[in-house]
Amino acid sequence: MASYALQATETDLLLVIDVQADFLPGGALAVPDGDAVIAPINALARRFRHVALTQDWHPAGHASFATSHPGKSPFGTVELAYGTQVLWPEHCVRGTPGAELSPRLDLRHAELIIRKGYRSGIDSYSAFREADRTTPTGLSGYLRERGFTRVFLCGLATDYCVGWSAIDARAAGFQAVVVEDACRAIDLDGSLERSWGDMAGAGVEREQSGAIGG
Repeated sequence: MASYALQATETDLLLVIDVQADFLPGGALAVPDGDAVIAPINALARRFRHVALTQDWHPAGHASFATSHPGKSPFGTVELAYGTQVLWPEHCVRGTPGAELSPRLDLRHAELIIRKGYRSGIDSYSAFREADRTTPTGLSGYLRERGFTRVFLCGLATDYCVGWSAIDARAAGFQAVVVEDACRAIDLDGSLERSWGDMAGAGVEREQSGAIGG
């Protein structure tokens, strides 16, 4: 029998972040090698009794889109009411094919989908709080009410939505484990290294999918 460093239990939840068409190869904001997360996520999900997903779900003309700011280009920045905002290509516009979850995900037993970024003036990386850092998604309350104490995170992208979600999970009082080989990063100007440092400082654990049993 295989020996695992960590064992998924009834109080653990696998949180699959933003594995959507626009973040996969050929998408509007493709994460390099993004489709490589799908196989390990599917394998991981078979070891977890409880799975939830997030889905980026922007209205057209969202404030985080470079096209919403004349003269600005993707990956530049702009100041919004809540601070500095990275500008992105238009992506995951609700109701479009690019916003759809990958059909290659085999997560039929998933219990919850959290949609985020649907407020036109606020971006949203974290599964727990919008980018203004005050508007909640309701996920922390759901986890507490269900009795979950530890969240395993995977998906896209390590240095944005996965990393922010992991840090916010810790801030909300949950243990957080990022499954490194089931994530991929954008790595914009050193953002991946910074993200791992921020996660470590928040007490987020880092593990490989092969070390997790169920």
